[in-house]
Parts: sequence; C-alpha cells; structure tokens
Amino acid sequence: MMSSRHPEPGIEVESTEELDALLAQGISPRRLRLQDLDLTGYTGLDSRTDLDELVVLGGRLSPSLDAHLRAHGAIVFPDDPDATPVRPYRAHLYTAEELYAGLVDGYAETTDALAYDWYQNSQRHPDVFSALLQAIHDDSISDALAEFVDGHAVVGVMGGHALQRGTAAYAAAARLGFHLAEHGFLVVTGGGPGAMEAANLGAAAYGADQLDAALAIVAEVPSFVPDIGAWADAGMRAKAVLRPVSGQPVPRSLGIPTWFYGHEPPNVFAQGIAKYFSNAIREDWLLAHAAAGVVVLPGAAGTVQEIFQFATRAYYASKTPPPLVIVDSGHWRDTLPVWPLIQALAAGRAMADRVTLVDSVEDAVAYLT
Repeated sequence: MMSSRHPEPGIEVESTEELDALLAQGISPRRLRLQDLDLTGYTGLDSRTDLDELVVLGGRLSPSLDAHLRAHGAIVFPDDPDATPVRPYRAHLYTAEELYAGLVDGYAETTDALAYDWYQNSQRHPDVFSALLQAIHDDSISDALAEFVDGHAVVGVMGGHALQRGTAAYAAAARLGFHLAEHGFLVVTGGGPGAMEAANLGAAAYGADQLDAALAIVAEVPSFVPDIGAWADAGMRAKAVLRPVSGQPVPRSLGIPTWFYGHEPPNVFAQGIAKYFSNAIREDWLLAHAAAGVVVLPGAAGTVQEIFQFATRAYYASKTPPPLVIVDSGHWRDTLPVWPLIQALAAGRAMADRVTLVDSVEDAVAYLT
C-alpha cells in the first residue's frame, strides 16, 4: 500500500464499459476520474456508498445519481453547456466536422467561431469560472493528444499561415507531408491555413492521384481571406477524395491549432485536431511530441518563434535532440537571417549535428529518412 505522501495515481475513465471493468477489479472509486460520461441510465454506482473523492468531470447524470454521488462524498464538476460552446471535459481530439458544424449557415455559426467569440469575451471580461473551464479543456486535450500520438514517429512541420493554395510553394509543402506520411511518419502541424494546411493535406492523401485531385479542388479558393466559409467548404470537398483504398485510415495527419490565433481558422485535413485555448501550452506540446524531427518551411514571426523554441530545447537537451531541417536557404539566410544565429547557438553543443539547411522539401525528406 502506498503511503499518504505518495497516494495511488488517479485513473481516467472514458467509457462506462471501462468503469465497470475497473470496479469489478476492486479499484477504489476514489482513484477514478470519470471523464465526460453519459451516466443517465447507468446503475453501477447506485448501491455503492464508498464514493468519497470519486471525481466526475462533466458528462450527464440523472438527478437521483447526482444526489447519490454528492451525498456520499463524490466531487462532481458540473457540465454546463451554456457556459461554453465546447465541452471542457472531452476525452478525444476534435474532428473538422465537429469544429465546422453549422458551416451551412456561415462560418460565424460554427462551433469553432462560437468558441473563439467565447474566448475573446473571457479575455475582455475575465472570471474564474471561464479560466477554470479553459484550463480543464486544455488538460483534456493534452491527454487526448498523448493517446493519439502514442506509438507513432511524429515529425513536426512549421510554416507560414499566409501561403496561398494553388501556388508552387503550397504544392511543395503538400508533397512534403505526403512523402513523410508515406515513410510512416505522423505529420503534425500548427493546424492552421497556409503551409500548415498544405502539409496536413499531403499527409492525408493515399496516393499521388488523390494528392493532385485535392490540390486542384482547394485552388478554387486560394485563401481564407475574405471568406472562411468558402475556404473551409473547398477544403471539405477536397477532403472527400482523400481516403484509403481499403480498410480504416491510420493516423497520418495531426493539427494543433489555438483559439489564441482565432483569426487563423483550423484546416480540415488533420485527422485529429488538438485545439487549445492556451497558445503557450499548444506550442509546447507541438514541439514536445515531434520526437522524430521538425521541418521548417518559410514563414514570418510565428515561424521564427517556433524555430527558437525548438533551438532552446535542443540547446539545453540532456540527450541528443531531434533533427531540425530548415528549408529555403534564401529565406532563412537573407530575408530573415535566422540560420547564422542557429549555427552560432549550435556550435559545440549536442544539437550541432542535428540542424541542417536545405533548399527543397525533397532534401528535407531525404534527410529525415
């Protein structure tokens, strides 16, 4: 038995079947964290009185079960769908269909847009309840994200959000995502438009023909400006051609966007979307999970920030860091002279042999594979 200084760890429960199995094993309810479960018809807890410190995170409860849990010491976090457009206790990542629900009535009516409006309002009028809901939501997303990437070799792809569909650079970013996925990598991006979207699109393609067809469709709406709805709709039409010939799709494409940059809508091509309220947490996990390497395409301030966030991790790493591949020497030597500073930081460090500057996405793929 563990001492009171080191209590037994909590167990997150994501289904009633899992709850039944744990209770049958004799696991103490005080260790269980019931995450967004529908318990309106569940009877497995009705006769139990050993519910002290059982944690119920949202979900749905019948009035009688709610009263029973509270009477016997359970900690019940209320699920108030009127407080926020998104469920804070969610057990899984978002899908594009979920975030763009309501698109038929215009982007302003989608879950994504309503969540951004709610987030902005919480920044203008801070209150502890909104802050608590955002923190719980982001912790739930982090947990679901860890489950999604488990067992996969993850490569991060960074790049600017302003890159337009139909351009040679957009097609190159899509080829990068496609070839990385074909080599067995799970491609993760910041989940937004531009180079991020292109890499997610390419990774979601199962064959060069699908990739070419999808690129042709999205080129009909080059940018999310001025109409996010039309941009997202073209993405959905292109997404329909990206499917495996047989069997279920395996994870190839992941996006990690944020409502902090709400003006950048999430792209629809990521198979899992880990959307955060906190940009700081989002950026940290984006790099932390990219253990197989990071590829940086041309970008501006946000991309520069990501390069140096990676460089800081690599500079202080206690073991050999993942490789960093920076693409387009003209951009990163002349337009934004990041490369000389990266070289100076890397000198004499473990990262020195793990950073490289190349001139094409093909060179980047070759370096990583």
